[in-house]
Amino acid sequence: MSISYNKLWKLMIDKNMNKTKLRTLAGITSNAMAKLGKNESVQLETLVKICKVLDCTLDDIVDIYY
Repeated sequence: MSISYNKLWKLMIDKNMNKTKLRTLAGITSNAMAKLGKNESVQLETLVKICKVLDCTLDDIVDIYY
């Protein structure tokens, strides 16, 4: 199983938001942001925080491939 956060990066561009701003607004750690950048798994709670800030659903930021 592999994970891709490409949708997240595209959505951030559309909303004119950089990684630092997202990290601050969502209250997530720099370690979690680094994992996102490497397409590694992160806690669901982290993804939910991001979705709240970006006003989106998990489907809008994550692709899972089996």
